[in-house]
Amino acid sequence: MQAALRHLSLMPLADWLGLLLFFAGWVGYARFAKRRAQQRGSLLAISNAVRRRWMLQLTYREVRVLDGTVSHSLLSSPSFFASTTILIIGGLLAALGAGEQTSAMVRELPFTVNTSTVVFDLKLVLLVGIFVYAFFRFTWSMRQYSFGSLLIASCPEAQQFETQDLSREAFADRAGRVMGLAAEAFNDGLRAYYLAFAMVAWFFSPWAYMLATLGVIYVLFQREFHSEVLDALRQDL
Repeated sequence: MQAALRHLSLMPLADWLGLLLFFAGWVGYARFAKRRAQQRGSLLAISNAVRRRWMLQLTYREVRVLDGTVSHSLLSSPSFFASTTILIIGGLLAALGAGEQTSAMVRELPFTVNTSTVVFDLKLVLLVGIFVYAFFRFTWSMRQYSFGSLLIASCPEAQQFETQDLSREAFADRAGRVMGLAAEAFNDGLRAYYLAFAMVAWFFSPWAYMLATLGVIYVLFQREFHSEVLDALRQDL
């Protein structure tokens, strides 16, 4: 009991509330978005339907150079973010190694709240954890896009679907599902990036941290469920 109280005393109550709101908001919004997407359709869900249509159209094409180019283009985005994330993690680890010097530099910024070096290091460790999670999601997205490219390359010729009585729908479902899972992993990585910006606000104030968390979740909700591009994609289905 005393050990638990000692750990709780490391930070003020406002900081603990901000941390609780951050992770509860992240996990809660992820579950909410997945559930709501089944009822209303999110940007990810609608774009996955477009991917499935793409895979169906693929089965009718004799020349599939365009499909290979598009799949390669999709692979480049998570690859770029994975490389960038490695650099960010390296920078954060360097700041963590500097310890007191980094903490002193941040305290000189305007509007920042003075905290102990231990609390400052905790904030950096949590930021590192967020970007490590993002890195794993981006690299998993890359692998899944490569699996999708293999399916595109192994797709039977357009005539074979007729002569060998193969199912175009079955291929479209399978390949579209793989490409959709890759897009979902990429979306998780981007969501982690958005929420990392909210955690940066913690270096200024726990109240700024809580406001930034709510603001980021609101932006994510608006873009996934009420954006103009979502309305445009819905009209095409």
